[in-house]
Amino acid sequence: MDTFDTILTRRSIRQFTSNTIDEEMQKKLLQAAMQAPSARNTQAWQFVVIDDRQILREISNFHPYADMLKQAPLAIAVCGDFQLEENVDYLALNCATATQNILLAAHSFGLGAVWLAIFPRKQRIKDLRNLLDLPDDIIPISLVAVGHPKEPKGLADRFNPEKIHHNSW
Repeated sequence: MDTFDTILTRRSIRQFTSNTIDEEMQKKLLQAAMQAPSARNTQAWQFVVIDDRQILREISNFHPYADMLKQAPLAIAVCGDFQLEENVDYLALNCATATQNILLAAHSFGLGAVWLAIFPRKQRIKDLRNLLDLPDDIIPISLVAVGHPKEPKGLADRFNPEKIHHNSW
């Protein structure tokens, strides 16, 4: 699948089969994440790979939109590292680009994935930080649930020319 097709056909997948994601595929997803651009090239991200069924279930207890983690074989927590970047806004932006790369890579490999926001919800940050035993200088920004899609989704054409402005509003 070429890059443009990957971008146009990627969809949020919330239903997964029970098939696992092997370590080589996990590594490829993380390689894609780490190729993302970052402000001032700080690459101020850290990743927690979660494949423990109990931890995945626990996340769905405090995150209102994380029910798919009860069946997803894998989640990746994308976290910002305050030791490498002091500005939380840059951390959020940098982690967002890494998150998007995971989503696109997963789709290009025939996997399904969905992005779950953690930041800026203070309670979600606190709960995930506690659950994953994150150090104080690490802030969870997002989670990506990954798995083999249970059913394919069709194209969702979101192009809207009314949202395009040239040179001024």
